[in-house]
Formats: sequence, structure tokens, C-alpha cells
Amino acid sequence: MRIALFVTCLNDTLFPATGRAVVRLLERLGHEVVFPRAQTCCGQMHYNTGYRRDAQRIAVHFVRTFSDAEAVVVPSGSCAAMVRDNYRRLAEPGSRLARQVENLLPRVYELTELLTDVLEVRDVGAYFPYSVTYHPTCHGLRMLGLGSRPYELLQRVRGLRLVELPEARECCGFGGTFAVKNADVSAAMAADKLGQVSATGAEVLCAVDNSCLMHLGGTAQRAGTGVRTVHLAEILSSTEQEPTVP
Repeated sequence: MRIALFVTCLNDTLFPATGRAVVRLLERLGHEVVFPRAQTCCGQMHYNTGYRRDAQRIAVHFVRTFSDAEAVVVPSGSCAAMVRDNYRRLAEPGSRLARQVENLLPRVYELTELLTDVLEVRDVGAYFPYSVTYHPTCHGLRMLGLGSRPYELLQRVRGLRLVELPEARECCGFGGTFAVKNADVSAAMAADKLGQVSATGAEVLCAVDNSCLMHLGGTAQRAGTGVRTVHLAEILSSTEQEPTVP
């Protein structure tokens, strides 16, 4: 399959290793990965803060950029949810954009959806010899409904010991601009989540969103807990020959 990578602006700017991990993983599984250079942002920040006209322009650009893709993979639950859930709200019913959105959305997948539902693979040949706990981020949990997909993939990684996270469904407190507008509440939520992570004794915390991992990783670093954060894609791309070191 020829798969277009929408790397997302956060990953491109701050976590490029995640994008590279997606490419390594999919190529190892025998697929071609392309990177449309015209891609920019999904528009989530604009949409969530009320700039709907700007978000609509971004949606038009996204649809134009990826219109010919056989499949689009998004290594971010929140960005995938923005495209899949909110682009319909940005398009006037019956408009050209509405038709284009409906044509494209069935081909847009968060990474674990692509692997399990489209490529029908659970064992990706990964090796990651660490104890890991998984945080099901809000967009992945509530908007995309990823369910057991990430767990099924992690359970088949050789050397990995998956540890259950208490109160896993609780938000980490990031919420994009929420962390800026409500800093004290956001920090308190992160501290609560980090306490639950620490209680597992896991060496690594993973998720499908680097935004949440950035929030929790910064909290962990300041608290000196020693818990390391790694995007799920980087775990799945890790092998004995090319290991991901957290």
C-alpha cells in the first residue's frame, strides 16, 4: 500500500523521531510511505479557540494536499480526531468542501487503526525490553474509540512488559490551549496522572499523542521521577538491530 504520512506540526517541530519511526515501521512491513511537502497543520488549535474561518482554510488545504492518497496515517490521536470529527462541521452542507471531506475521511487513520484495521497486523516484529504503561489519551479514547488496538500491538512486542495504568481513562490535563488558559488546573491534573504512572513502577509511559507525553514528560522531569515518555510509534519501530532507547 502507498501511505501518505501526515506528520502533524507538533511532531514535525518538536518530535521528529516519531515521524521517522512511522516511516521505518511501515516500510519494514512492506509498504511505501510518501510525505506530501505541502502539508501544514490540521487546524485543531484554531478550531478549539474559535477561529473557525482560519480552521476552514486549513481544512481546505489539508483536503487538497491529501486528496489522492490511498491512505493517510496520522501519528496523533488528537489530530486524527480533528480531521475525522470536526472537518464535517467546518464544511457547509452540500458544498464542494463537504463532498471532498466525505471522500477523504474514510482514508484517514490514526496509526493503530491503520495497523490493525487496514493492514490487519498486530505483531509488527518489534523489540523493546522495558516495562511500559499506556495512557489512552482523551481523543484516542473518546473521539476515535481506539479501544484495545494499542494494547493488542504492545502485547506482541518482544521483551516488553505491559503494566496496567490505574484510572487510565482520566485526562492528563494538557488539552492544548487548556494548559495555557488554565495552567494551575492543568498542572494539578498532570501531577495526579503522574502519580498513577509512578505507582505502576513502569520505566516507560507511552501514548499515541506526543502532546500529552510532552505535558507528562515535563512534569515527570521536574518531579525527578525517572519515568520516560515514548510515543507508541517509536516502540513499534524498535528492533534489536535498530533499538529505540528511551
